[in-house]
Formats: sequence, structure tokens, C-alpha cells
Amino acid sequence: METINRVIIIGWDGAGNFVKDANTPNLDRLVYSGAFTLDAQTASPTISAQCWGSLLHGVSPEKHGLTNDKAGEETYPDDSPYPSIFRVAREAFPDAKLAAFCAWNPINHGIIESLIDVHKLSLKDRELAQAAAAYIRENPDVKLMFVALDLPDSAGHRVGYNTIGQLQAIEETDANTGYILDALEEMDLLKDSLVIVVSDHGGGGEHPEQHGSDHPLDKTIFWACAGPGVIPQMGIPDRISIADTAAVVAYALGLEAPAVWEAMLPKGLFAGNSQ
Repeated sequence: METINRVIIIGWDGAGNFVKDANTPNLDRLVYSGAFTLDAQTASPTISAQCWGSLLHGVSPEKHGLTNDKAGEETYPDDSPYPSIFRVAREAFPDAKLAAFCAWNPINHGIIESLIDVHKLSLKDRELAQAAAAYIRENPDVKLMFVALDLPDSAGHRVGYNTIGQLQAIEETDANTGYILDALEEMDLLKDSLVIVVSDHGGGGEHPEQHGSDHPLDKTIFWACAGPGVIPQMGIPDRISIADTAAVVAYALGLEAPAVWEAMLPKGLFAGNSQ
């Protein structure tokens, strides 16, 4: 596999797979150069802490135990048997730069472990994306970065999911994602970076302004990645789950995925991993 020196994960909270109905030029340029699906599946229940927890810890909510209340009130145990990808990266790369920029602060302090030296920042979406872009320019050797943008979910709760109002929020989120992609491009880092863009859940399945059920509108999400070894304009060959993101990150960074993870690397995502 071609060398990947860093992984950047950009999360669009509440966007589901509604990106198909929005104008998203920045996501489109990533899709054009990488792999994409509108049929990825998230965790159950389709709630942010449970879903982001599965993405970062590689296991189902039944195992990582996170809820919105827990993430908002407690720190994730540093000795949990279900380590986050940040902890796995820190153990493999003691001196590496790791960063989390999250509009929803409980991700930083309740889902990612607190004692593993991750640079963390929480701001509103536009300022957060600009701060993440500035961090990339100042720290081109960052090894792992997670950026979680919140506008699609906020709009979904306010005006309904997959409505004109929410699609406008998705388009604004795409513009904010552009700040990050532009920084990577300006620093000539795209050539050795894996960039993943993904949602945590959709909404509107059982109630127009809510989520949490296993209805396909809540459960189905988009998942995209581009970088060395990813075949351009390729559909994801296996159905991917949000938890599988952790396995993709581990593979990209040359890490051994913990045996306790349920995350699986989709076959054929990278050239050379077809078996």
C-alpha cells in the first residue's frame, strides 16, 4: 500500500445520506478522487454519542456503553477494554500529534479518552473548521485528526430532516469542510493523507425532527474516503458500518486493530486488500 502519513476524519452530524439532495462541491471533489457510498449503516440506537462512540471505538453501543448523558457528564475511562482509535494511535506513536475539533463538546471530553494527549477544541462550526485548517497549516505532521461539524443535525431538529432548511445546513457544512480540504491542498498533504467524510446518523424516520430509531432514514448514512491506495470513483465494495471506520483508520496508519474491535476493513477498499 502507498504510504499514508495522516488520517483526517470529518464528521457531518445528522446528515444521514441526504447529501444526495444537496449541492456539495467539496464532498464531490473527494468522491471523485476516492470511494463513496450512500448506503452505509450506523449504530443503534441512532443517537450521536452511540454512533460517534462506535466510529471512534470500533464496537457497538452495547460494548462502549456511551450515551449522550454519559458523554456529557463523564470522561471515557482511559482503561476501557474498548480503546478509541486515538488511544490505539497514541500507544503506537507516543510522540505523534493527535487532534480533535468537535462542535459538540461531549465528543472531546466524554468519548475520546482524556489522558492520552490529544489536542482538543470546541467551537461553532465555521470557527471550528477554520481553526482545524489553521492547525493543519501549523502542524502538517499531525497523525490523526477528527473534526465533527454539527449544523445538519441542529437544522434537522429545528426544521426537519431532508428539508430545504436542512439541505442548506448540509451545504454550509460542505463549505466548512472546504476550509479543511483547502488547507491540506495548500500544504501539499493530500498526496499522503487519507481523508474520511462520514455522518453519524440521519433523521426523520419516525418523527420529522427527530432520530434514534432503526428506520432507514435514521439508520442510513453516507461514507466517503480518498487517499493513497483508494481507487478513484470506486463504490464501497462491501456494505460498511460506522464502526468499520476505526478499522479503516488502523489499516491506513499501519496499526494493529485491537482484537476486541468489531470493526472490519471493507474488502477491496484499498488496492491490495481484496481478500
